[in-house]
Amino acid sequence: MEYVPVPKTENQSAQSSEELTGYNISPEALFLSQKMSQQFALQNNSDDEIDLAELWRAIWHGKLTIIVISFIFAVASIAFALSRPDIYKATVLLSPASSEGAGGLGALAGQLGGLASLAGVSLGGGGSDKTALSLEIIKSRAFLENFITKHDLLVPLMASKKWDRKENKLIIDNDIYDEKNNRWVRDVSYPKTAKPSPWEAYQELLKLISSEQDLTTSLVTMDIEFYSPEIAKKWLVWLVADMNNFMREQDEKEAQTSIDYLTRQLEKTDLSAMKTVFYQLIEEQTKNMMLTKVTSEYILKTIDPAQVPDEHEKPNRALIVILGAILGGILSVLIVFIRYFSSKKVKCDTIES
Repeated sequence: MEYVPVPKTENQSAQSSEELTGYNISPEALFLSQKMSQQFALQNNSDDEIDLAELWRAIWHGKLTIIVISFIFAVASIAFALSRPDIYKATVLLSPASSEGAGGLGALAGQLGGLASLAGVSLGGGGSDKTALSLEIIKSRAFLENFITKHDLLVPLMASKKWDRKENKLIIDNDIYDEKNNRWVRDVSYPKTAKPSPWEAYQELLKLISSEQDLTTSLVTMDIEFYSPEIAKKWLVWLVADMNNFMREQDEKEAQTSIDYLTRQLEKTDLSAMKTVFYQLIEEQTKNMMLTKVTSEYILKTIDPAQVPDEHEKPNRALIVILGAILGGILSVLIVFIRYFSSKKVKCDTIES
């Protein structure tokens, strides 16, 4: 026999609702309560939609403020970008120069290490790549201070402010250096003096130099940035040449010291085997001495020489203006939102009071 549900009457429905809630509530009250709950839920759902519309109204209401502030920032960015001097970068590509005997006494370590140890001569660990060492020497204080003094770079390095492209002339800041009287006039506080110290000049030059070695190809890229493209190129050429000369002189002194030491040891021994070792070591160091005298690019060999750059490297004026305008737009929108919602809150508080 099939069960057919019988619909409840109004009295039965009311009675069941009373049983569920435990309270005597009329159907009209229940209907009103349900309707209010639905309206409240719809109102909560519409609040999120109203927020976006309200934000747009706030932006539209303060559009004049946004336009004015953004325009001011854009103009200020343009003025700032135009006031910055052009910076040019000269670049040179270098390759480690191959020198078979440039490793000092370690050149014959593989061949004569055993025999040399009998004579008390330490040959070291074989020839080492001096490229990394040369790159660190370029950044050293002693080397750069000597470089500045040797080429008389103190005035252009510390007193220049821009480069006149039409006249091809470096402009010196008269508040720092008086060109007419050839004296330093910059106003600094103690312990600094009007004339920059070697330490200040070293720090300034170090900022302009950058070098990087590709570990895969061993090629070295070296850059110098400066106001004048011609000066940047000239300084870079000098820097590479002076570094090669410095390393050559060091190896020449090392080779001569090794030859003197081996000669003294040769005079002290009577063993023919050891004399053979010393003669071979002296011959190798003589070859090293010869290489230091005939090789101009001793450590780093120029692959792509430095050129006078035609275009400036910095500043990126278009980027400065774009970022300035964006910053002004963001700041102006924040100001508009703060003003709009602050005034709205004040009105709501006034109405409630």
